[in-house]
Amino acid sequence: MKFITLWLGVTMCLLATVENVWSHGVRGRISSGSGILVEAEYDDSEPMSYSSIEIFDSEKKLPFQSGRTDRNGRFLFYPDTMGDWKVVVNDGMGHRLALKATIDKTLNLKKTDEQQAKSMNESSLPKYARALMGISIIFGISGIFFWWRGRKICGKVPERGNIHT
Repeated sequence: MKFITLWLGVTMCLLATVENVWSHGVRGRISSGSGILVEAEYDDSEPMSYSSIEIFDSEKKLPFQSGRTDRNGRFLFYPDTMGDWKVVVNDGMGHRLALKATIDKTLNLKKTDEQQAKSMNESSLPKYARALMGISIIFGISGIFFWWRGRKICGKVPERGNIHT
């Protein structure tokens, strides 16, 4: 009886934290136009609205610029030197996006937009696959627990000739 109570308690604790199972990843893209445009979104294409953003020049430890994305998850900045730049977007809820961009002599983005779009479409497992994986883990742990418990019970079963009716 103690094992069943313990098992139910552990299961209820896991179900109480189910919101972590439905979390999602992030993805982003950097493109150039009248400046350098950063677009940040979650993997379900929802924009990372009003997330904090920091722009770093590769040679400096302090941010070149910091601020927040707009409601569409976009931020525009104008680099002042060529080289590698790092962009960090953080929504304050555990999602962090870090992108790198190379700026050429004309202060434009070196990487083409097609390469950025290709990297933006690469994401981790879709939601349904992660949910299925979580359910499989729960069933696997349950199977191991019940196999272990059944092994103990089967060891105590009397032989056929000694069964009392």
